[in-house]
Amino acid sequence: MLKPPTTEELTVAQPDRELALELVRATEVAALAAGRWMGNANKEAGDQAAVDGMRRMLNEVVMDGVVVIGEGEKDEAPML
Repeated sequence: MLKPPTTEELTVAQPDRELALELVRATEVAALAAGRWMGNANKEAGDQAAVDGMRRMLNEVVMDGVVVIGEGEKDEAPML
């Protein structure tokens, strides 16, 4: 079974890699996905589109870490 590369291996293999920009891209995809639902009176669909987009992009980021995400109690968003 293949194991994910270590942080050291990533640094050596891709010295110009910018983790921060990859994470910004996930936020951008979420915002664009949610934006398609603006004005449609379907907040839940917009929320779900944002979550799906962000998860899809975060799954592409090779990293050794834990992503902590959540909206808190405001909307009680179970999908986060």
